Amino acid sequence: MVKQRTITRSVSIEGKGLHSGKVSKVVLKPADAGKGIFFKRIDLPNEPIIPADAMLVTDTSRGTSIEKDGAKISTIEHLMVSLYANYIDNIEIDVNCEEVPILDGSAKYWIELLEQAGIEEQDKERKYYSINEPIHYKDKDIEYWALPSEDFSVTSTIDFSSSLIGTQIAELDNLNSFNKDFACCRTFVFLSEIMMLVQHNLIKGGDLNNAIIFVDSVLEEKEREQIAKFFNKNTSDVKVERGILNNVDLRFHNEPARHKLLDFIGDLALVGIHIKGHFIIKCPGHSANNIFAKKIKKIMEEKNIPTYDPNKPAVFDIVDIKKRLPHRFPMLLIDKIIEVGEDYVIGLKNVTGNEDFFNGHFPEEPVMPGVLIVEALGQTGGMLVLKDVSPEEKYNTYFMKFEEVKFRNKVVPGDTLILKLTQQGPVRRGCVTMKGVAYVGNKVCVEATMMAMVSKA
Repeated sequence: MVKQRTITRSVSIEGKGLHSGKVSKVVLKPADAGKGIFFKRIDLPNEPIIPADAMLVTDTSRGTSIEKDGAKISTIEHLMVSLYANYIDNIEIDVNCEEVPILDGSAKYWIELLEQAGIEEQDKERKYYSINEPIHYKDKDIEYWALPSEDFSVTSTIDFSSSLIGTQIAELDNLNSFNKDFACCRTFVFLSEIMMLVQHNLIKGGDLNNAIIFVDSVLEEKEREQIAKFFNKNTSDVKVERGILNNVDLRFHNEPARHKLLDFIGDLALVGIHIKGHFIIKCPGHSANNIFAKKIKKIMEEKNIPTYDPNKPAVFDIVDIKKRLPHRFPMLLIDKIIEVGEDYVIGLKNVTGNEDFFNGHFPEEPVMPGVLIVEALGQTGGMLVLKDVSPEEKYNTYFMKFEEVKFRNKVVPGDTLILKLTQQGPVRRGCVTMKGVAYVGNKVCVEATMMAMVSKA
């Protein structure tokens, strides 16, 4: 069994945000198994949390930004690839502004920070998603493939009309080579693009030390002065000739292609699970990376939808449920438990036209009240917590908090409601957090995160 990992101790780093120009401080903190990767905006009221999730990406112009409930965090791809390449499953990332620092434009300093923090295994299994059949995305010159493989690997091709870069290929055979051969590869830009970025109020934190700047045309003296002023340098300190600004040396002959590969993995990490597959990407960019990551996540979630086989015996039938839960008619809202895992349970509720609540909700158009679906999820969660408890032992499960409740589809008479609860972390002082999703067929009807307290009756 491959176990999940987090860092051993908290570590921090400071630097300018590439686009905001603000000094950003990031603190990496250990997180419990099952918590995943999440950002916390400690500069905002109530310190909102933004999970690292491809579905929360709101901007891919010159970097990747995620946002939830008005709280945003930008330029996260270099940090995300560092966590992914080093198999960090759970971590809290505290940030004091809206942007992660650009540092030297690579992942090098994030890797060094993780080495300072140390990495430790946790008492929970890491799950992988395997690409079982080809996944394809194409848009003009951009083309992505995900192919079946027993490991993770990427082949990246970039193609620029400028002879300074031209066509380059980068290949990563497995994540073990990332820290040495890819982490130090910096972002790049053409000098002709810089003034446009400035006009769009971007790269306020840009510097000669945090990007490779390709000079694709010889500048006049006035333009050279403008560039020197923007970078806060003396004109004599800015050497502009066709090639690389200030004659900076490349760290690899194909450093641009390697950096594009680095960015792709950072954006793919937002799928939220380690993937086994071989990726072939042509002309990648943040927007296409996110489209492809969302496509993979959608396929992954569709294949993870629980199904019900009435021919299989229940793990816990209604008699077993009554021995563990105190609920009775009309408030016992689960009929059986059909599957049990280490950290999850799947329950079932057959919704009939004889349900008592349909008398008033609504006589002409019967719809199961959303609050009762949440209650059914809660009861299924109670079975998750009490699945290993002897029926002779009496416990009560009290729900303390429901968060992020979303009602997506109606539940009506004749539906079979499948209820999946997944434990999000260890039980601490009798309290446990769970993620619940209620399905009818392949449709999500309700989802919620809940916290429960378990105590002896």
